[in-house]
Amino acid sequence: MVTPNHYLALSAVLFAIGSIGVVVRRNLVIIFMSVELMLNAANLAFVAVAYGRGLMSGQSIVFFVMTVAAAEAAVGLAVILAMFRNRQTVNADDIALLRW
Repeated sequence: MVTPNHYLALSAVLFAIGSIGVVVRRNLVIIFMSVELMLNAANLAFVAVAYGRGLMSGQSIVFFVMTVAAAEAAVGLAVILAMFRNRQTVNADDIALLRW
């Protein structure tokens, strides 16, 4: 029998993989995918807790988080594409837009 604790453990593992991907990788596309993985891990945690308590609030929160994630995906990919067109690289170390 799969319990909500199993889903929370899976969510924690997915979030850890995503955070490691953000810290370790230097490719902007991989960093972007890691952030999306972290958002999906948070969604899984919301749904697992809501299921465990017998509430529908988790699903409504997930709906709003997915809306924000979709907007973030569109804007983020557009920014990454614009940076690639200007700098011809997607390496985060080579792109220092906010550095003096």
